[in-house]
Amino acid sequence: MTKQLEISDIQNLVPICSLTYENQLELIRSVSRKTLGAGGVLLRKGQEDDKTYYLLDGEIEFLENNRVTARRAAGTSEALRPIANKQPRQATLVAKTDIQYIAVENDLMDMLLTWDQASSYVVTELDNSNVIDSDSDSDWMTKILRSDIFMRIPPANIQKMFMRLEHLSARKGEVIVRQGEKGDYYYILQNGQCEVVRASAEGGKSIRLAVLGPGDHFGEEALISDTVRNATVRMVTDGSLMRMSQQDFNELLKEPVLDEVNYKEACRLIEEGAVWLDVRLENEHEGSALNGSMNIPLYLLRLRIAKLDPQKKYIVCCDSGRRSATAAYLLSQKGFDVLVLSGGLSALPQAESAA
Repeated sequence: MTKQLEISDIQNLVPICSLTYENQLELIRSVSRKTLGAGGVLLRKGQEDDKTYYLLDGEIEFLENNRVTARRAAGTSEALRPIANKQPRQATLVAKTDIQYIAVENDLMDMLLTWDQASSYVVTELDNSNVIDSDSDSDWMTKILRSDIFMRIPPANIQKMFMRLEHLSARKGEVIVRQGEKGDYYYILQNGQCEVVRASAEGGKSIRLAVLGPGDHFGEEALISDTVRNATVRMVTDGSLMRMSQQDFNELLKEPVLDEVNYKEACRLIEEGAVWLDVRLENEHEGSALNGSMNIPLYLLRLRIAKLDPQKKYIVCCDSGRRSATAAYLLSQKGFDVLVLSGGLSALPQAESAA
């Protein structure tokens, strides 16, 4: 049984009490007040669930070896803190009376706490320079922090990211990155709009690939693969951006997201249901493919991402690992579980890489 949660139910809970009112509202949109009858088991010893529990009403007992070792009642100072928060759970929790409680996803809690810490820093530091206003801050930061990839980045890294971002003003028509140039920065559009265009190899008319708005980001592909820009990004309105150096991007955003796996371990994972994803060109794949590998060239990955199963683990491969890293980062942005084959296919014995 569930019941609508109210701000008054959570405003004194630790650390929820430290959230802004807006983020407390965000939390109650995702969490419900639940009821459990007397004698019901709330948590079991050894359980791992990545949730934080709070007791809102009633009384619970802590059991170890069928013996009551502690009790907790709603309305006490202890009840303002999470219940038995260590995982795996160290005791079985049973409702002594009918109880009401909430269970908050740890990822959600971390995200909301990070929003507050990051937002307070950026608003304070940049408003003092009359650079941006709090309304525009809220829009672009909320969009960035809601993306799947930021859920995988440690909160401390996100806070450092906002501290290291550099603000840029831009005029309509201004080119932010140019196709063919070396990558040097990662960009987040704060306000305004820009277009992503790519010139054809024959030098004909450029093709518009996308229009970006506040909170959209670009420039990571050249940084990850350490290659030149594959498109031009141009402002279509006046606006402003935040940018981060390649060194900071690698340290704070790339390294926590990209996990490598050696060939032996990759094969074990394949046997358990993981899938090889080869992001080389079709003709490269035809010439030397791993058995059972799926081929989606990097340049088509965004267009064909619907072909991938979000429930599966993917081990991304290419010759050197450079394109794999770019593909893995792009897939991580969409919430996929991805590993990169360490060293790439070129590091494997010839017999292993044959079809």
